[in-house]
Amino acid sequence: MDAIFDTIRKFGFRRGPSRILGGLGGGIAEQTGVSVGLARILMLLLGLLPVIGWGTYLVAWLLLPWQDGSIPLERFIRQLTNSRTQ
Repeated sequence: MDAIFDTIRKFGFRRGPSRILGGLGGGIAEQTGVSVGLARILMLLLGLLPVIGWGTYLVAWLLLPWQDGSIPLERFIRQLTNSRTQ
């Protein structure tokens, strides 16, 4: 499982430091060089697509690392594993 999360980290994509919700718009802006406002507008437009937009945002929120490199899904799995071993 660690190999999957290490591969995600190697992509170099991080959530943006200027964040409102999950930092995805800020991360997209930082990675692509567009303005944060434009990236957020694109994220809002993506949210108008009920299943695809919300599903994509949820998957991205679970898998994209924070600025410190931690990944929410990885932390959740580790917490579940640790709680079962105790």
